Parts: sequence; C-alpha cells; structure tokens
Amino acid sequence: MKPDARHRDQLLALPFFDAAHRSLATHVNTWAAGALEAYRHDDAREAVDARCRDLVAQLGAAGFSRYCVRQEFGGALPDLDARAICLIRETLAYHDGLADFAFAMQGLGSGAISLAGSASLQAHYLPLIARGEAIAAFALSEPQAGSDVAAMTCRAERQGDHYLLEGPKTWISNGGIADFYCVFARTAPGQVRADGTTGAEGISAFVVEASDAGFGIERRIEVNAPHPLAELAFKRCRIPVSRLIGAEGEGFKIAMRTLDVFRASVAAAATGFARRAFDEALVHARARRMFGKVLADFQLTQAALADMATAIDAAELLTYRAAWLRDTGQPVTLAAAMAKMTATESAQTVIDRALQMFGGRGVERGQTVERLYREIRSLRIYEGATEVQKLIIGREVLR
Repeated sequence: MKPDARHRDQLLALPFFDAAHRSLATHVNTWAAGALEAYRHDDAREAVDARCRDLVAQLGAAGFSRYCVRQEFGGALPDLDARAICLIRETLAYHDGLADFAFAMQGLGSGAISLAGSASLQAHYLPLIARGEAIAAFALSEPQAGSDVAAMTCRAERQGDHYLLEGPKTWISNGGIADFYCVFARTAPGQVRADGTTGAEGISAFVVEASDAGFGIERRIEVNAPHPLAELAFKRCRIPVSRLIGAEGEGFKIAMRTLDVFRASVAAAATGFARRAFDEALVHARARRMFGKVLADFQLTQAALADMATAIDAAELLTYRAAWLRDTGQPVTLAAAMAKMTATESAQTVIDRALQMFGGRGVERGQTVERLYREIRSLRIYEGATEVQKLIIGREVLR
C-alpha cells in the first residue's frame, strides 16, 4: 500500500522542512514501497534475527544509515538531523516495523559515540554504521533500573589501562545480534539525597564488543512483536580505557542527550504505524458491504475515521515541531516528551479502532492491522514510558 501522496505533500510543505528533507522523504518512500512491501513476515526468532541483519545491510546500501552519523564519518549531513531521522522512521514504520527497528537502533546504538566519543572511537565505529557493516545496541536498562536510571547496579572498575564491567542489562534491543554495545555502568556511587534516593552521578559509558571476554547473552527475550531482544551479562568483562565514551561520570548526561535526539523519532514511528492502520481502514470501509451499504456509509464509521485522522495529524505536528526545535538548537525536552506521549498513545487508539473495523479478520495472523496492533504496544514503554513523559511534561511546565 502507498501512503496518501496529497497528505505527504501537505506535510512536507510546512516550514519545518527544507528541500533536502522533501527529496529524502520521496526517496525513502519509493525505496520502501519497492523493497519492503513484498516481504512475508516470519516471527520465528532465527528468521527475525536474519532479517534484521539483512535489513541493516540493505539500509546501508541504500544510503539511509548515513543519516545516523555525521558527514565526516561517512554520514549524509554535517550533523545528526532529527527531522531526517523522523521522516525515515515514519516511512519505514508505515511499510515494515522491523525495518524501522533496524534503522532506529543503528542511530540509537551508536548515538553516544556520535555525541561524546573520542576521535578514535568515532573514526572506528561510525563509518561501519554508515555503510551498514556493523550492528549497534544501546544498553542502559537493568532488571531494577528502567525509568529509574539512578538505580543502576552494573559497575565498571578501573584497573590500570582497562575497566572490568560486572552486572546485568536487560530489554536490550539488538541483544544477541549486535557487533558492539554502548553500555552504561557505575564507576562511582551516586549521591544519596535527603529523601533517601540515589542520584545519577557516577555513571559512565563504554563501548563493549560482542567478542569481549566476560560478555555474554544471559537469555533471549520473546515479545509480542518479535525483534532481537536480550538480557546481557557482564562478568569481569575486560575492556580497554580507550573505549570509555566521554569522561568518567558523564554517562547519564550522554544517555539523555542521545535520547533527546531520538525520542521524537519514536513518535514518528508511531505515526507511521497509525497512518498505515488508517489507510488500511479507509480501504476496508469503502469496500466492506453491510446491510445493503458499505461500511463507510455509516455515520459511526465516519465519526471514527474523523477521530483517527485528527489524532494522527495532531501527533505528526507535535513530532516534527520537536524535531525542528532540536535541529535549530532550541530546548527540546518538553516538546519531545509531548510528541512521544501523544503520538504513541494516539497510535494505539487509532490502530485499535482500525482493527475493530475489520471485525474477526482484524485479529487473524497475517493481517496488516493485527501486526500493527502488536507492533505499537512497545512504543508506549521504551525510551520513556507514557507515565514518565507525563512526569517530564509536568516538571517542565512548572519550572
């Protein structure tokens, strides 16, 4: 299925975008329609792993992975451009959620290196990302430290010219297939505050390669929308000091800066899922006959479509406002939280309504709306759950 060209042209005419963005949007949509639509989804773990590896290579060959790194390391643009990343993610998500995942993780997984890595780290890892020759991962969450990053227990102790990493990480996307991981670990205790909580000081960031001794995959995690996901274990994992990202103690800031670049793109992916569900619902409503009419003739259907269309457009505008703010050097935390919360929650509602229009067919495996129903759910959780976004928004408006 092709997205509505009229809507796409109206969106790209907004002052958020320049000519290069418009050209990119056309290019990625043409490529995705040809390269992704024919794929028959196989949810078996081995098939998903293999396809992710293949998608990383395809995205690199097509030139889209170049938008995950800066120009000096083989990237497409002088700096990371949130609007370009959002346009790519929205389009890939419309056509294939796993392609969106593969692209997003290349950017998020290498983002800490792009933003704070030494010249040697950047020169070594980023060209591989740009060409689609290595798979990256972002390892922040732990069993007891998801939204509460300060609860992190994974530790890194310096011993001469090496660090020893010890502890777990979980819910790590690309876990099990990544070539390298940007890992966050404590190098010093956080400050204990008056309320008894521990601060996020003392967290540092490192590059860990999959071949490093002491690194292992504790278990693979199966989820409702299959993609590579794993729990990691570091058992006296020895890595050289040269793979420290930034300075000791800067890890939390590096993680938050990385998420600020890519959080709006989660909203873009959600909008891509929602718009695909909406387009599927439109086609179905015009064709499905009921009681001598088609489904689209009923006012209840028209009202549902009106709510869906409005929710998608509102989410899209919030998304690209946040991306534009980030790219123009303005504060983005509040706007990105609003975009992420609104787009993911709206997409869940839109996709649910689309599935309802399909009736029994909607829950049949192999149907596009059924796949979208599974794919959207995790976006309301990862990179800051909806509840966390509300806390951020509340804090920012009270500031």
